[in-house]
Amino acid sequence: MSTEYIRVYTDGACSNNPGKGGWAAILLYKNKVKKLSGGYKKTTNNRMELMAVIEALSAIKNKQLPVIVYSDSEYVVNSINKGYIYQWMSKDFKNVKNPDLWKKLISMMREFKNLRFEWVKGHANNKLNEECDKMAVYAYSLPDSHLKTDEYYESLISSAPNNK
Repeated sequence: MSTEYIRVYTDGACSNNPGKGGWAAILLYKNKVKKLSGGYKKTTNNRMELMAVIEALSAIKNKQLPVIVYSDSEYVVNSINKGYIYQWMSKDFKNVKNPDLWKKLISMMREFKNLRFEWVKGHANNKLNEECDKMAVYAYSLPDSHLKTDEYYESLISSAPNNK
């Protein structure tokens, strides 16, 4: 008897990096499909990769079901699967980029009984990964009035020494 699990495909995209950014996720469970996406006025690709995973996991109601997250972001998948996040936690995320999103993701991961991350090669004919990419690009292509502000990122760049 096979175990039922939720499959999650995610992707982030940026127009320039940093620049306008978008994230997308497709969640599959039994015969149900849920598609999510969003865009930001100014952000980075890695932030959008993380945001895609965070938003996807936020949408899962039953945290007891096994979940597999497929991402083409080695930054996300390797940081988790190779245990880098635990080293960062032990150093309170000192000198780590995107600590706000990593802390949020780690907190969310703890809620799941069985959560796994798998890397998929981007732009390699993986239908769902490519669909996520198109959704993320569409999300950041919307007019600025439809895009959110990445408060954390924008506060960092506005306080950077060369911006004063």
